[in-house]
Amino acid sequence: MTRTVAHLVADVLADLGVGHIFGVVGSGNFDVTNALIARGIPYTAARHEGGAASMADGFARLAALPAIVSVHQGCGLTNAMTGIGEAAKSRTPVIVLAADVAASSRLSNFRIDQDALARSVGAVAERVHSAATAVADVTRAWQTAVHDRRTVVLNLPLDVQSAPAPEHVGTAARPSAPEPVRPAQSAVEQFVALLEGATRPVFVTGRGGRAAGPHISALAEHAGALVATSAVANGLFRGEEFDLGISGGFSAPLTAQLISDADLVVGWGCALNMWTMRHGSLIGSHARVVQIDDTASALGAHRPIDLGLHGDCTTTAVDVLTELRRTSGARTGYRTPEVSTELAARRWWNDTETEDLSTSQTIDPRPFTKALDEMLPTDRVVAIDSGNFMGYPSTYLRVPDHMGFCFTQAFQSIGLGLSSGIGAALARPDRLAVVGTGDGGFMMGISELDTAIRLGRPMLIAVYNDAAYGAEVHHFQHLPRDGAPADLTTVTFPDIDIAAVARGHGAHGVTVRTLADLDEVRRWAAAPDGVMVVDAKIAADGGAWWLAEAFKGH
Repeated sequence: MTRTVAHLVADVLADLGVGHIFGVVGSGNFDVTNALIARGIPYTAARHEGGAASMADGFARLAALPAIVSVHQGCGLTNAMTGIGEAAKSRTPVIVLAADVAASSRLSNFRIDQDALARSVGAVAERVHSAATAVADVTRAWQTAVHDRRTVVLNLPLDVQSAPAPEHVGTAARPSAPEPVRPAQSAVEQFVALLEGATRPVFVTGRGGRAAGPHISALAEHAGALVATSAVANGLFRGEEFDLGISGGFSAPLTAQLISDADLVVGWGCALNMWTMRHGSLIGSHARVVQIDDTASALGAHRPIDLGLHGDCTTTAVDVLTELRRTSGARTGYRTPEVSTELAARRWWNDTETEDLSTSQTIDPRPFTKALDEMLPTDRVVAIDSGNFMGYPSTYLRVPDHMGFCFTQAFQSIGLGLSSGIGAALARPDRLAVVGTGDGGFMMGISELDTAIRLGRPMLIAVYNDAAYGAEVHHFQHLPRDGAPADLTTVTFPDIDIAAVARGHGAHGVTVRTLADLDEVRRWAAAPDGVMVVDAKIAADGGAWWLAEAFKGH
């Protein structure tokens, strides 16, 4: 068989290192996909390209190697665009292998401007231009995805794919990672001065600071700072005495209080945006604000800051700790016995008293999720869809570390949770996969329930079923039109027996209206086997506690 550029592309990617392929195969991507499989790269066939893109996103967030999405030209790529958009806006290292029409096929119905389409959602558009440049083109795309933390759409024209590969092409050499950005010494000294002058410092670490977690912890301990995370970095400091959990709309009351009382707030690889800082309300008027990021344009992008350090979070934490140790000893700061005692008692929403809204036919999502947290194995990976419900699994389902949480919310699209959960499950096969989704998101992405079942791995899918697009219901019900109540029929639906739908696909399915209905789930959790779909008929919460904050930005 003639070795083509499609085979060469697969060889280069396999040599550089990729973790998994997700896709829907058509004529345009058949050869390159099978060539990757032949090189030993695991492949998962999705039911829809959008599902494949979200699976790759979920996988790459929690794996050491980038994921690949393989799609047909034209419609295959357009089907995947929402998932690609989420990955791109989240800076997830994903490579999309997109077949493309030949330059001479001007009249093809598959022809679209795939480069422009990729760029429109924030992805990087790359292309294999010829057989002679294929190795360099693929290497460049891989390097951009991995080292720049970008989602790359690598277009593969059909005529280039089918061309004979050049003879005597060597193994692709993996490019070296660039040297981390080191902050200026003057900025380090200014930061140290602020730490020395603070009595109640709080460090908030985001996606960009996850790899620096141990170094940030060491600095926080020496400086007397409490530690928190953005939602996407949830679990980073789990188990530490002075971990506050998530900062922002999901904060437990005690966490919000302690952050708002801080006199110094430091964002590590964290945008300090409206989600993480509740539109700025978590930062007291007296607080100084410091931000560290290896992208200079990110500094002060969302709010005014007192000091910005352009640097990699790890090198910055190391340099600042070295300087702080040189100038002063360890400080108590905010790490007092009183704060420790309060956190031990009231750190989590699980430990916070709330009104029970349950009825005989519906269950309050808070005790429902708290019960799931108690019965499911603690070694878990939790993936969250979008919607009114999303705060409940994000806060009540505690994860062991930041590699146990997959939060695809940058694009705020519903329907991605199940697919991203499948990707997360494949990235962390050592943990039980748990998906939190609403009925709207579950029905939107239901084609991938079949994929989850085919994989044969244990997974629990908790469906918060209010027979509506709940976020829209709670938003629009407070917006009467012309003095009349808002017409909500466009965002409400008949109640569906989702448990029966799940059983029809071959999964376990349980309907939950009361805590007693969870007995079957408890038995399954003791020895997880196959996919368990929990159709929880949720009591109306009047709009989740974080929703009002979220809609201030709309």
